[in-house]
Amino acid sequence: MNNEEKLNEQEVIEKSGAVTAEGSGERIQCISIIGQIEGHYALPEGQKATKYEHIVPLLVSVEQSDDIDGLLIILNTMGGDVEAGLAIAELVASMKKPTVSLVLGGGHSIGVPLAVCAKKSFIVPSATMTIHPVRISGTVVGSPQTFYYFEKMQERITKFVCDHSRISPESFTHLMMRTDQIATDTGSIIDGQEATGCGLIDKIGGLSDALEELKQMIDNKNGGFI
Repeated sequence: MNNEEKLNEQEVIEKSGAVTAEGSGERIQCISIIGQIEGHYALPEGQKATKYEHIVPLLVSVEQSDDIDGLLIILNTMGGDVEAGLAIAELVASMKKPTVSLVLGGGHSIGVPLAVCAKKSFIVPSATMTIHPVRISGTVVGSPQTFYYFEKMQERITKFVCDHSRISPESFTHLMMRTDQIATDTGSIIDGQEATGCGLIDKIGGLSDALEELKQMIDNKNGGFI
């Protein structure tokens, strides 16, 4: 790789938190989702953010590229814009290429759908995930239509999570509505063991486990030949 190529790759990493890694015959695109997910509104200066407008075209290019064999998503996010996070999750879930997610640190709030959107999901034992109802911020109009909107949004999230994991809607709703774990809020904070135990995440594991799973999926997709 020459100096110009190194500079271009560094620029991509800085803007989107993504890098392409080449191993023994396969090329894997790694995308990191960190900090807060930025959607319709720009976050204040100084906050770590994953920008929706960077991730979406990157995912499209990964799906279209003949040079990329699989996608690894690494999460350490506090959540953020609900519609942007859910849109990214839906995009990943619709990809035909092998995809694996790995939760490090935290996969909180709208990070939960992002953690389960891949074909296989991993979480390290020390990571945590916060599950809670959709929160309201800004000016709220106290009308039935407002509450109906948030109810439908919550249903969309619950359906997506349950459709892309082994957790049941009843169990997910129970975790979401608990009142004894989070101060001044409802919801649950679960660690890696609990996340796999309830069927939210597929497996406990770290980077090597996630990469090995992804390589196996690529190998199977290619009919045993890379």
